[in-house]
Amino acid sequence: MTHRSPFALVMLASLLPAHAALAETSVSVRNLRLPRGAIQPQIAVGEDGRAHLVYFRGDARHGDLFYTRFNDDDRSFGPEELAVNQQAGSAIAIGNIRGAHLALGRHDRPHVAWMGANDSPITGPGGAAPMLYTRLNDAGTGFEIERNVISKNTGLDGGGSLAADRQGNVYVVWHAPVAGTKGEVNRRVWVARSDDDGRTFQPERQAFEKPLGCCGCCGLRALADHEGRLFVLFRSAEEKIHRDMWLLASHDRAATFASSLADRWPVDTCVMSTAALTATKDRVLAAWETQGQVYFGDVDAQTGRVANPAAAPGRGGGRKYPVVAEDERGNVLLAWTEGMGWERGGALAWQVFGADGRPITGATGQVSGVPVWSFIAAVAGRDGEFVIVY
Repeated sequence: MTHRSPFALVMLASLLPAHAALAETSVSVRNLRLPRGAIQPQIAVGEDGRAHLVYFRGDARHGDLFYTRFNDDDRSFGPEELAVNQQAGSAIAIGNIRGAHLALGRHDRPHVAWMGANDSPITGPGGAAPMLYTRLNDAGTGFEIERNVISKNTGLDGGGSLAADRQGNVYVVWHAPVAGTKGEVNRRVWVARSDDDGRTFQPERQAFEKPLGCCGCCGLRALADHEGRLFVLFRSAEEKIHRDMWLLASHDRAATFASSLADRWPVDTCVMSTAALTATKDRVLAAWETQGQVYFGDVDAQTGRVANPAAAPGRGGGRKYPVVAEDERGNVLLAWTEGMGWERGGALAWQVFGADGRPITGATGQVSGVPVWSFIAAVAGRDGEFVIVY
């Protein structure tokens, strides 16, 4: 049984309600619209189980980022909203794949990284687009002024990502051509690492040596799990036609990476895709898009390989920007958008899978209203309820 019910935020703006309650399976999915016209939500869950959010508001060419926390007890955003970027208009949202990424480090400290706007007052080397980073200040009252972490390998297109662990390591990750070269086939994954909670960063290093290239206008995703292992999920561009999903895994704080093929997609054009990684106490899950269909799978933390991939039920076509979340009972929510494109909004859709990996009958739904240039984020509550933010 599926129905919709109204739901209000603690913040000034109310959300567009949509609530799918599934009594027969004790699984429910609640959908919340971001406040005041915001787009591009990112969620990270702290050690205490509380969710932190970052989102974008303003002109998609040069807007601003904001941070808040999620009240798990009443399924609402917290009353306080902090500005993330201190230089006004330094963030970009055009293309759905260039928004901010959020990670929680030691003591659940928020860290945020994003591709800077073309007219950002802070630039990369030679005036190139910067990869910007900031963190919550020591007092917890606001974010530090953002700074560029690219030392020489410029050429951002698909944005970047970041990860943080509980030992004070922070990683900002992006793809760009090797300095002095151009083209997708010369793109590599770069990692700038901090071992002091983001206070300082070492110059970026190439993650691995295989000449796979990177799909220029595709996003990538980084994640550090509870053991401090670092993962990066990205799309290649080998010979400009092998736009496959690859997973990189490091057990030595980005010193070395193992690589494994997650999924193949032979296509001779940039597909403007994103990827997702999420960590629970017991495992890491990955989600991605291939040929208009979305998938998720288990990441073997020891081997760095994606196992047991599962597709969203039904026919693919136009499915993009997948996210994945797991509750305490092992149920997995796979959510994605449908019908979205350049300067075009769409709908969000979802399917819940049981701990046995099979789709739960009736635990599915769709809601229209995902704005232009946006995507979705998801989190699992403590009581069997999933929340999708859009």
